[in-house]
Amino acid sequence: MKSAIILHGMPSKDEYFDPKSPAQSNKHWLPWIQRHLILRGILAQTPEMPDAYAPNYEKWRTLFEQFAIDEETMLIGHSCGAGFLVRWLSENKTKVGKVALVAPWLNLDHEYDIDFFDFEIDESLAERTDGVTIFVSSDDYQTIIDSVAKIRSTVKSAGVKKFTDQGHFTFNDMKTVEFPELLDTLIR
Repeated sequence: MKSAIILHGMPSKDEYFDPKSPAQSNKHWLPWIQRHLILRGILAQTPEMPDAYAPNYEKWRTLFEQFAIDEETMLIGHSCGAGFLVRWLSENKTKVGKVALVAPWLNLDHEYDIDFFDFEIDESLAERTDGVTIFVSSDDYQTIIDSVAKIRSTVKSAGVKKFTDQGHFTFNDMKTVEFPELLDTLIR
């Protein structure tokens, strides 16, 4: 059965604990893409990653690996969630479906003192997928632009969808929850 796992990014601690703010798994374009995949018969899950404001790789990995992940599974990640997928795919030899990395973040400038990104990117990770596509906007944070450059220089077969006005691919930047370019990449 075709499935998809959609991972959110890292919010601030204030945003995470704000009871008026939706859970990270229900923000931005994540519910929209989940719904559109479900309507196409793809079981799509958007798990709420533990302590997202202070990501811990082992905690995220433990939750992530509770899902069945195989060659029928699409993996979609936003920001820190995309960075998690790069690490997980680098450290695991599981064959998966399409992979979409939206504004992937790898903490290259060590802005945060976390070991979440203490790993080497496997240059052959794309060979175990049905294709890796990176979504990046030229008006995103420099840390994202640098992370994309690092991934592209290592995973040479990764495709890139470039935008100029989507910022960090959040609702505030995109002014919409719809993300048809992502849907098109996943279903074609």
